[in-house]
Amino acid sequence: MAEPIDIDPRAKRDHGGGLAAARAQFGGTAQDWVDLSTGINPAPYPVQGLTAQDWAALPDHDAFERLVDAARAFWTAPDGAAILPAPGASALIARLPMLAAPAQVEITPPTYNEHAAAFSTQGWQVTDHAPAQARVLVHPNNPDGRLWTKDDATGHDLIVIDESFCDVTPEASLIQLAADPNTVILKSFGKFWGLAGLRLGFAIARPEIIARLNDMTGPWAVSGPALRVGTQALQDQAWAEATRIQLACDADRLDNLMTNKGAKLAGGTSLFRLYRVNDAKTWQDRLAEHHIWSRIFPYSETFLRLGLPPADRWEQLERAL
Repeated sequence: MAEPIDIDPRAKRDHGGGLAAARAQFGGTAQDWVDLSTGINPAPYPVQGLTAQDWAALPDHDAFERLVDAARAFWTAPDGAAILPAPGASALIARLPMLAAPAQVEITPPTYNEHAAAFSTQGWQVTDHAPAQARVLVHPNNPDGRLWTKDDATGHDLIVIDESFCDVTPEASLIQLAADPNTVILKSFGKFWGLAGLRLGFAIARPEIIARLNDMTGPWAVSGPALRVGTQALQDQAWAEATRIQLACDADRLDNLMTNKGAKLAGGTSLFRLYRVNDAKTWQDRLAEHHIWSRIFPYSETFLRLGLPPADRWEQLERAL
């Protein structure tokens, strides 16, 4: 029988990271640890070409438009959709519930918990079943990698499709729905390009929706360095294609390591893998003794999620296992 899943938005927001607490419990320096608790590419896009003006001046309108054009081309956004860069996808998630009057929002667990928290904060009632006025689809889903279809994104006054991890499987994208009324596609820059600290995300939707979100985020929401780096990365198709191949190989390697030790694959993407183990907390503690930090979940005693280690830390993971 499947484990019950708690989607209570009042529960503590649970995320990866938290290495400071792990070090306090298990010792070691920051350099000793490998953080596999997130789904961030461990081989980030190589940042180059930043200028003093990028740091010193207010973000330039032309640079903003160049980023929008690069995003439109990379994701093949439909002609009827507009694009809004923002300081991270999380900044957009917090504002999306304001696009409609509070009612019920359907969010199928388990999934990324910030969506339920954001809607609840704005007075929405979070439910896991229809009928509801709004629906959130995390595509691919975090943590199990589930993919949705366009038929799942119908019949609601507001539909949010969070494609933060979809750049590893662009063929599965539902970007064509961005031109539909009341539909918003979210894109994250930090995961696939491995630059979470840059704080860059995108909303893609009809122009009237983007205009409202733009009013909420205010002027100069995206920094000058983020405008330049984001444009460079989105224009580098060769890097994206090579990265998808490498991530898929590394995900297979991780699966082989884990399943040989008794874990069972439960889903994921090529940026993170979800395993079912007999006791997730015990696994986390044993890995932590070797300074490997993993992700467990408050709603499951058996789910263990691992990101990919950097190229020079695979041996450390192998020893820990």
